[in-house]
Amino acid sequence: MRDQFGRKINYLRLSVTDRCNMRCFYCMPAEGVEKVGHEAVLSFEELFLIAETSVSLGIEKIRITGGEPLVRAGITGFLEQLSALPGLRHMALTTNGLMLRQMAGELYRAGVQRLNVSLDSLKPSVFAEITRGGNLHAVLAGLDTAVSVGFPPPKINVVIMRGVNDGEILDFVELTRSRGNAVRFIEYMPVVKEEGWQRYCISGVEIVARIADHYPLETIDKGVYAGPSRDFRIPGAEGSIGIITAVSGHFCSDCNRIRVTARGQAKGCLFSNEKTDLVPFLRPPDPEGLTTALRRIVATKPEGHGITCDGYSHTNFTMAQVGG
Repeated sequence: MRDQFGRKINYLRLSVTDRCNMRCFYCMPAEGVEKVGHEAVLSFEELFLIAETSVSLGIEKIRITGGEPLVRAGITGFLEQLSALPGLRHMALTTNGLMLRQMAGELYRAGVQRLNVSLDSLKPSVFAEITRGGNLHAVLAGLDTAVSVGFPPPKINVVIMRGVNDGEILDFVELTRSRGNAVRFIEYMPVVKEEGWQRYCISGVEIVARIADHYPLETIDKGVYAGPSRDFRIPGAEGSIGIITAVSGHFCSDCNRIRVTARGQAKGCLFSNEKTDLVPFLRPPDPEGLTTALRRIVATKPEGHGITCDGYSHTNFTMAQVGG
């Protein structure tokens, strides 16, 4: 599938829940998201129909997101079914890692090929502050378990915030050498309502400059299913360093994704206020109508978003509700 700007759309981010066992302050309010009945969340059968239809249209990579996908009962059975989809070339999952120690083996056997772990601090006290009580040691143990069961070293996603965790940039960089992780530094994005959010912002240029002051960096090519990061490596390191500049340097011209929330709302852009309700094509199942709707989402995908360091125009939301 190609959109009106010629971009090849081959990547679906599919959320299976908007609930989470953390409360990261940049992602959701302390009380969590609005609780709704189970009927408001898509069933695994409905999620599979979306995935199956998307793959038939040319989607090659699916990333399972949340909320925290591992809190949903029955998730590994769904992943096993998904991994067997003819035409699906890559299946990944993003997790906060709290349950990874217990579930890594199940995920590997279910056919997940790559794990991304959201990890914003390597200091227990800072981690607990950002996550409002999360257990860093459990996440680090989960990273070790994932490798022990057969996964490549998980990618680590770090939202860098000035005055919060920016003093740990070099500590994360060291993980690319000591553990072989791919570490991706993500600019702070204003999604929840936050006065003075710019105080947290550190540009990708500054992040790279800080690293380059201490290490030589070489540019590396991204893999075929890689995301929007600019990637580097310290010579000799097994892991890589990625910079995702959603605010200071838009990568919209290369965007290859669409996303569907756990409640069946599809979006062509994370920061667009436009969304399409897929539920009418799922209850009862209407594969033809769903196909048309997904094609329309691709056809109307916006050229880009309007976030800059000076402001934004989208309606505030929580990342957990949109699928991270």
